[in-house]
Amino acid sequence: MTSLHVDLAVPVHLLVLIGGGEFSFGETREVDEFLLRNMPADRRTVAFIPAASGSAEYAGHFGKYLHGIDPTVETVNVPIYRGRDSRRQKNLDQILAAGMIYLGGGVTNNLLAVLRESAADLAMREAAANGTVIAAIGASASCFGIAARDMHGIAASLPALGWLANTVVDTAFEPDNDASLRRLMSVPETLIGLGIPAGTALAIRGDGETEIAGGGKVAAFRKAQAR
Repeated sequence: MTSLHVDLAVPVHLLVLIGGGEFSFGETREVDEFLLRNMPADRRTVAFIPAASGSAEYAGHFGKYLHGIDPTVETVNVPIYRGRDSRRQKNLDQILAAGMIYLGGGVTNNLLAVLRESAADLAMREAAANGTVIAAIGASASCFGIAARDMHGIAASLPALGWLANTVVDTAFEPDNDASLRRLMSVPETLIGLGIPAGTALAIRGDGETEIAGGGKVAAFRKAQAR
């Protein structure tokens, strides 16, 4: 799947959606090296957003790991855990100044409750348009389409961030079990469903062209349109 085109609803330089994997076990090493290579040379700060997990320690461990790959890179935790955190000017400034914004894994519900239609999301969009690499893993990566799986199981889906037009994303995808992705594709206005397995990332450029980082394959399902 080398010719997939994704329609973007938000101007970006590079958006990288990672299906999952434990960085501490080296499962995302190839993807993370790709991310670091693509950061602006003059902006070597990673703004880590922990909204999906709520963990204050996640950024520290991840930052130490990235520094081991590239000593020029510094990671800062942007403490966005609740709605009011997404409006704090200091947090917005850190997002806008970064060379990469990285959204850690966790729970879709947590991230969307805090970031959807927030000042922090607007700051991320501004940064993305200005050359900042945007990366998200696992549940966070699932939130960049128009809808995401409700990980609390209350609803069939949740309205998501909407960076990808008419698209839904399912992470930790397994080709022999695509039921979750197919359910997401029943959301109105959905035309494409993307399944991204762990250890694999879909890198989307500003023109909508894509490439794969990591070792796996990305599944793309297109909804049949009535004529």
